[in-house]
Amino acid sequence: MNTPQLRASCANQLQSAAATTGGINAFIGLDGFVDEILHVVDKRESTDKYLRLPTIAQYAERLAAAAGKSTNVEMVTQLTKLGGNGPIMANALASFGIKVTYLGNLGYPNIHPIFADFTRQAEVHTIAEPGYTDALEFEDGKIICGKHKALRDVNWENIKARFGADKFLAKTQASQFVGFVNWTMLTCMNDMWASILKEICPKLTGPRRKLFFDLADPEKRTRADVLKALGLIADFEKYFDAILGLNEKEAYEVGGHLDFDTKDRSPEGLLNLTKQIRDRVKISTVVVHPVSYALAVNSKESAIVEGPFTPKPLITTGAGDHFNAGFCLGQLLGLDIPSSVLTGVSTSGFYVRTAKSPTVSDLIGLIKEWPARS
Repeated sequence: MNTPQLRASCANQLQSAAATTGGINAFIGLDGFVDEILHVVDKRESTDKYLRLPTIAQYAERLAAAAGKSTNVEMVTQLTKLGGNGPIMANALASFGIKVTYLGNLGYPNIHPIFADFTRQAEVHTIAEPGYTDALEFEDGKIICGKHKALRDVNWENIKARFGADKFLAKTQASQFVGFVNWTMLTCMNDMWASILKEICPKLTGPRRKLFFDLADPEKRTRADVLKALGLIADFEKYFDAILGLNEKEAYEVGGHLDFDTKDRSPEGLLNLTKQIRDRVKISTVVVHPVSYALAVNSKESAIVEGPFTPKPLITTGAGDHFNAGFCLGQLLGLDIPSSVLTGVSTSGFYVRTAKSPTVSDLIGLIKEWPARS
């Protein structure tokens, strides 16, 4: 589903609601990284000129050929930027005009300079040093190499000591949207969620809020850990309208842990799997974003929406976080599932083409002038 009628309706709804984004408060956390975006050199032609190794398969062949010998791999920095699922998503939400409070590990006691622009976009609080990421980008995907030592300091004890449980409650209470992302790398997240459920959630009053979760590539975590996380996410549904965001790989991994059949890899098969995940976990919404399309399911409706795919993106690191921000924007503005998925793929599509987070006006422009498939 991605018809001119859907795009026209979505653009009109965004246009009508654009002025209201400044009245939305969001509280996001809990990670933080310094990202270095890298290309791998295939052939060095001169001091200033080289040919890029274009695909992950070719890079794998280069490395495999070095087994039992050795090799040298040259990488060229394209960009150094703020990173982490939380800061990227929060920065994208702030670009829409949403009032964002961010809590994470962005440098301690002082914020790392890479986040200086972010502090002008959002109210930023930090409790630990950032992690560091080398993101090797290829035309067909990316390889994320992370240094995670500092992330062990992102725990409930440090949140209470360096930010404050009362302030955490106040920020949650004042927000219409809350996001807890990067579960995989934050190994204390299950304990933090359990503490939030016990110490914060029972004190919340007022209308239900939307709460977004991103597991962030749980392959390296054990089945028991993943199932524990899903159980905690389900517990949050008592207090929030919970949204679980997954990419395609993550959806199949979660489906496998839940003992579902994951052999059908068609869009329709993935949609059926997503429905099964939502029914089993018992939360409001599950949304899945493969590369060229996305889909979402809630209790009333579901949709598969093709995105503005481009085979030669300017950047891919952070594309999923931008999709999540766009989808959640749609949900916060009251859009239905098809239009919310469209805002998600459009936000991601704008970002990979420009390496910039779109404003609502940028989003409307892309949706109205839908790019031809390149």
